[in-house]
Amino acid sequence: MILATDSICESHEPGNGHPEQRARYSAVYDALSHAGILASSSIIGPRKLLPADLALAHHASYLELAQREIKAGYDHLSTGDTSVGLTSWSAALAAAGCAVAATEAVMRGDAKTAFCLVRPPGHHANAVRGMGFCILNNVALAARFARERLGVRRALIVDWDVHHGNGTQDIFYEDGSVFFFSTHQSPWYPGTGMASETGAGEGAGTTLNCPLPAGSGRSEVFECFEKKLLPAMKTFQPELILISAGFDSRENDPLGKFTLKDSDFRDLTLMMRQLAAKFAQGRVVSVLEGGYNLSGLASAAAAHCSALA
Repeated sequence: MILATDSICESHEPGNGHPEQRARYSAVYDALSHAGILASSSIIGPRKLLPADLALAHHASYLELAQREIKAGYDHLSTGDTSVGLTSWSAALAAAGCAVAATEAVMRGDAKTAFCLVRPPGHHANAVRGMGFCILNNVALAARFARERLGVRRALIVDWDVHHGNGTQDIFYEDGSVFFFSTHQSPWYPGTGMASETGAGEGAGTTLNCPLPAGSGRSEVFECFEKKLLPAMKTFQPELILISAGFDSRENDPLGKFTLKDSDFRDLTLMMRQLAAKFAQGRVVSVLEGGYNLSGLASAAAAHCSALA
């Protein structure tokens, strides 16, 4: 397994008391170290992303605004509710660069799987605005880079964060080359992700949402994967699988009310590896999204990465 990370991701500081705290990074890093995953992984840093790379998923006007406001010392982006600090743009660039570097490495054949230990997360950011805790959409940039620069014709993005990845959905809603699948709590932030949202234009039928009520756990989530996603993939046949790995869907997370356990993340990961073995030559790239109970985040990420490795 490849581990893509950069310590600058730890420096992102959205403010005292913010749930997306810098300790999230060290909690996961330490857990991977204690589990022996660091020692057995190939560790790489981010790819330097040029403006043309970022423009694969974001409009230039938003990129300019975000950089300007962060450099000026804003504590929130004016596009929405994203808290930022002086190092946030550098951290966001590194996070996105790690997702792209991991995708390049997996497509090159350096390893079958990769995990990106990054922050800030990305799945709420769309083409024109930061939202939630997200500045750049890491997984979307990786998927677009794979298609435009690496020759991937069809990619699947699986998002099991407790919050709907509205930004990722928006970016690919009319793009039939990327299939977006999400299980998420509903009603919950950001209020999107209804089952009726299925894509449009060339992307019609390539968005698949499974909104679930608070209290949902293994049986509800696995039913969505087994009875909805897996049958859809028989037709779509992805050449690359990307995971928006949010661990706020784990039990006892302060920002979610799902009840998944560490073993469930392990089994979901194994399911995605089996799917990848069938259609994508085993290629899976996972990118960290949410997870705000530090001990729960650490143990769930370790279970996930053990299954990836």
